[in-house]
Amino acid sequence: MSGAKSSSAIATTVEVPRRYRGRFAPSPSGPLHFGSLVAAVASWLEARTSNGEWLLRIEDLDRPREKPGAADDILASLDRLGLHWDGAVLRQSTRLDAYRAALDRLAADGLLRICTCTRAALAALPENQRLDMGDELFHPPQCLPAAGTPAAGAALRFRVPDRVVEFVDRVQGLQIVNVARCVGDFVLKRRDGLFAYQLAVVVDDAEQGILDIVRGADLLSSTPRQILLQQALGLPLLTYMHVPLAVGRDGLKLSKSGDAPGLMLAAPARQAIAALEFLGQEPPAELARGGVAAVWDWAITHWHPERIAGLGSRMAPAAL
Repeated sequence: MSGAKSSSAIATTVEVPRRYRGRFAPSPSGPLHFGSLVAAVASWLEARTSNGEWLLRIEDLDRPREKPGAADDILASLDRLGLHWDGAVLRQSTRLDAYRAALDRLAADGLLRICTCTRAALAALPENQRLDMGDELFHPPQCLPAAGTPAAGAALRFRVPDRVVEFVDRVQGLQIVNVARCVGDFVLKRRDGLFAYQLAVVVDDAEQGILDIVRGADLLSSTPRQILLQQALGLPLLTYMHVPLAVGRDGLKLSKSGDAPGLMLAAPARQAIAALEFLGQEPPAELARGGVAAVWDWAITHWHPERIAGLGSRMAPAAL
């Protein structure tokens, strides 16, 4: 009959797209500085312009580097700036069992190796003479012969497959990296017993249901390693956007530079506008008179991350 539906029609399932979920994950090694603010603003705007969620995670695994009160100071600074997050704050220090479980799975699959190489021995390799400060040292396919008394403790490293990792970053473009040849087997648990950043971030992003990563360009080189871990652990692959790194007059990342501006010295609206200008968004100067809420209202409507495409770093403002 015309217009009638057959009772034997087969129903089809339509997959509902998952809601956007991003995150900001600072380390409590000091107060929120301008470079961290830039990453937070870009991440927050990506979430808000996608009608999504923005989660906050405190990456407090490296206790020797943690400054007392820094985590609370970061939370207070974000709140003062109007960068409000969704849900409860996740602290990595509460997640040790999850990291152990991930290591156990990798070990069961034969993807871990025990390493007693010292940092000094690795640093002496020719491959490590060209690295920038803070880069992970290259580890050769085999551990180095022990010289003298063996060092205490051992690290657990991920056995890296000798193949290319390829992904497209929304700011930095196409990335093609063979981790085995530029980094080698990388650390997942340090010799001092602490879990490494690469493992924790992958496990936590999956636990929190993160779909998209927006962070500073200094972490671009970590992304291929994290993709390999996601694949090895059977976790979802993510999308990425690495925004320009804020550097001081000495060319160093602000957390390592003496030029880090003090965020508490200026009004929140002025700091928000400075971050938007750094990100190439060209906010009107008169926005500051309307307060920080007016700045964010404008930014959500006028967010164009393509304006920073290809930029790896920029000098931060002299003062805020």
